[in-house]
Amino acid sequence: MKNARNQKGFTLVELMITVVIVGVLASVAIPLYQANVKRAKGSEAEAALGTIRTALRVYYAENATYPKEKNYKAVTALKLRGIDIDPEDLVGKYFPSSAYKYKSKDGKKYTIQATGAGASKGINRQIDETGNLSDF
Repeated sequence: MKNARNQKGFTLVELMITVVIVGVLASVAIPLYQANVKRAKGSEAEAALGTIRTALRVYYAENATYPKEKNYKAVTALKLRGIDIDPEDLVGKYFPSSAYKYKSKDGKKYTIQATGAGASKGINRQIDETGNLSDF
């Protein structure tokens, strides 16, 4: 018979310790990864919000006011008001052009919102006339 000490391999204790270490690393890494994915998806909305804000600034420069909307209205409908926003510029992988809404009660201040749906559900970003980005 062979002596058990001469056999090569891992003991059950060594394998269990390795599994525990991998589990701890995964429990830390997965939430960090998910947060980075959410932030990356939100950056698509932020870029489109910046595009809309630029078009509104041009409109303001020409008319000395922003379009007045008491309730949130689809940004794509603003094109009818003379704002140069191409809906195709707003289409992204996670946020369609219909995800963007605009509101300005007095024509001096406004808020543009991007509401996530589908793969971006729960990611809601907004920007105001000063360029402040925030979640809502």
